[in-house]
Amino acid sequence: MERRRSEQDTRSPMTTLQQMPALVVLERFPVPVLAIAEDGSILFANSAFAEMVGHSAESVKALKFAEIFHSLPDDESAVSVVRANAELVVDLVHRDRSIVRARMSKSALLRGDDPVALAAFHDLTEQLWVEEL
Repeated sequence: MERRRSEQDTRSPMTTLQQMPALVVLERFPVPVLAIAEDGSILFANSAFAEMVGHSAESVKALKFAEIFHSLPDDESAVSVVRANAELVVDLVHRDRSIVRARMSKSALLRGDDPVALAAFHDLTEQLWVEEL
């Protein structure tokens, strides 16, 4: 373990960043992040996303698009639906079946032929609930 530590100490911060796997970086983000495939499979959910919908990160990956996204069409490519609803408030289904309202970002994967959408979320549930009062 000490050998690894001393190797890290000699690397520049840029080298450390360049060598860090993308999934490690995404997991460490303090904001909810979700990656979804065209068929609606959930490829990745960080801990922040899982917490927002009341699941563990592993159990979120066992769910499908229609089980997470409330009232969005599930007869189209999930990637297309995510792209079409970018920057909008979407309704997500919490584990307790309540609705979590969140603004979904544009996909970080921008090419039209990318088979995956990767979006971040900002939970607005409490804010919108207070504003409705």
